[in-house]
Formats: sequence, C-alpha cells, structure tokens
Amino acid sequence: MKKINLAVIFGGKSNEHEISLKSANEVINSLNADKYDIIPVAIAKNGQWLIGGAGQRYMEANLPKTVQEGGVDAVVIESGAVIFSGEELSKMEIDIVLPIGHGAFIEDGKLQGMLEMLDLPYVFSGTLASALAMNKQKTKLVAKNAGLKVAKEIVLKKGKKYNVGKITAKLGLPVVVKPTESGSSVGINIAKTAEELAGAIEAAFRYGQEVMLEQFIAGRELTVAVMGNRNPKALPVVEIIPKISTFFDYAAKYQQGGSEEVCPADIPEDIRKKSQKYAVKIFQALGCQDLARADFIWSEADNKLYFLEINTIPGMTGTSLAPKAARAQGFGFSEFLDKLIGEGIKRYKLK
Repeated sequence: MKKINLAVIFGGKSNEHEISLKSANEVINSLNADKYDIIPVAIAKNGQWLIGGAGQRYMEANLPKTVQEGGVDAVVIESGAVIFSGEELSKMEIDIVLPIGHGAFIEDGKLQGMLEMLDLPYVFSGTLASALAMNKQKTKLVAKNAGLKVAKEIVLKKGKKYNVGKITAKLGLPVVVKPTESGSSVGINIAKTAEELAGAIEAAFRYGQEVMLEQFIAGRELTVAVMGNRNPKALPVVEIIPKISTFFDYAAKYQQGGSEEVCPADIPEDIRKKSQKYAVKIFQALGCQDLARADFIWSEADNKLYFLEINTIPGMTGTSLAPKAARAQGFGFSEFLDKLIGEGIKRYKLK
C-alpha cells in the first residue's frame, strides 16, 4: 500500500510558536511510519520556511522544555540550511498538509488561503471558518444567530478612547479582558476592580488592535471536541478545573499540574447532551471541518451554558484536550491522528 506523503507545517510568527513546536514534535513522533512519509515544514519566527530535514532540525533545536506566555525568540536556524518559500511546496508530491499551529498566520485562515491557492489539500477548517473562529466577537455573532447563549461584551479598538465607568455599568465586575484575536489564553485577564480593568486593557492591546471585554460568568468550564464533516459527532465532554489560576489561563494550560481535566466530565446528563449539541451547532454554523473544539461555561447562577469560543486547530499533544476526549471514546493518539487525516483525505476525494 502506497504511503501518504504528509507535510506537517508548524511554527509561525505568532505568540504561540513554541506551543506549535511542542505539538508538532508529539504528532510527528506518534504518526505511523508505515502509513506516512512525513515532510516536516517549519516556519521560523522570522517567516523563513525550512522543509524536510532542515525543518525537523529546526524543531528539535528550538523545542522548549517549558512554555511561557509571550513565547521565546525561536530563531535557531542551522548554518547552510536550505530555505524555501511556501510556493516550493506546490512542486513537491504532497498528498495532504497537516497544519499544527495556533494563532495568527497558521490558525486564522492565512495559511489555509495560501494552501488553496497552491492547490494543496489540508486538514482542518477552511479559510473562512478559520478566520471567523479566530475573531472572538465575530464567532459570538454566529453563535448567537445559531441560538447559543453568550456573555455580554464590549469591543475596544486601539487608539480609541474608552470610559471605564461606562464599561463597568454595562458589564459589572469582574470583567474578562481578552485580545479579540488570540489563542492559548494569551493576554487574557480577569479584572476585579476599575483600576485592574484599565491595566488589563492596556496589557491585552499588546497582542492586537482590538480587545474584547466580557461579562464574567462564574461556573464550570466545559470543552467539547467535534469530529467529522457531513455528519460531525461530538466527543465526550471534558471539564477543566484550574489549579493555579482562577480560570483556564496560559499558566493553567501549560504548567505542570496547572489544571485538572476530567473526561468524561462528571456533569448531569442534560448538561452533557446540551454541551455536545451546542458544540456541533457552532461547528456547523461556522463551517468547520475535520475537527474543532468548543469551550463553554456552565453558569452556577442560572444553570445555563454560555458559549465562549471555538478552536479550529486544537492543541495536539497526546495530553491535549481533544486527544484526551478521543481517548475516552476509545482512540489512542496515533489512531486519532489517522482518523483526523483520513477525514481530510475523504473530504477532498468527495469534491
């Protein structure tokens, strides 16, 4: 049986560069070597592309022992490395591309658009769904239209004046402050006072041109991965219990022991069914493909589920949330990757 030529693209110019390297390393090491000829493709922080052995060595040279908010300047490029542009990929015999990256330039539709222009099939959501999902406010508009409950929000633009008093009058305190386009909880804070709010807004503006302020909803954090295309199915619900933070922030996600993740979540059956149903709803409403993961808060005040956001390229280490849910469904990490790549290949064959 002919092996699948699989290009794994990772890195990129976002603040989540090092997380991408960590995910890609585990994915490449977990893929079945009897099924795939793997072509590592690293995008360095300076935007250079390194393909094949140079990409693999870049990943290994920059692989972080720990990940920290804001990332590190991963730019170690071997002397004499052969560096290609993305266009060079179109000349190679690639069956399908597996992007393993988060944040701007890889998860936000830019890479997807480039791959489509090069006529290269790829796994995960397309250009439009990826771009919409990266923008938290626009995703919430789609979610509301699909019938999901969302928290009240205000969006601020960089350089425009804002009034803290008016913000707290509408949203109350605490206020959740987050960059409108960012992943991995980078730049997110919960402001408990007006003074903290002003500081959190300025901090969030370091990561983009827009900041979204949300009404804080106390409750339990649930996440649901959805897999498939024509008839997508929700995987078991995961409950996230932060241990070192008041919410599932960057530290809780990536520090050892930062959070406890319970799968299947110990929740009532009606909440389980609703969260899975709503995850499939937003997946379809946005036009997601192959795999995505939707996050919710189950409110302790009114017993309702509030949609937060959806990740079109979820974390892909063996212990990440989507692979953990797949394991609860009975799929090991290698088998989960096979199913994911298979969904992408099947989708292109049906076109």
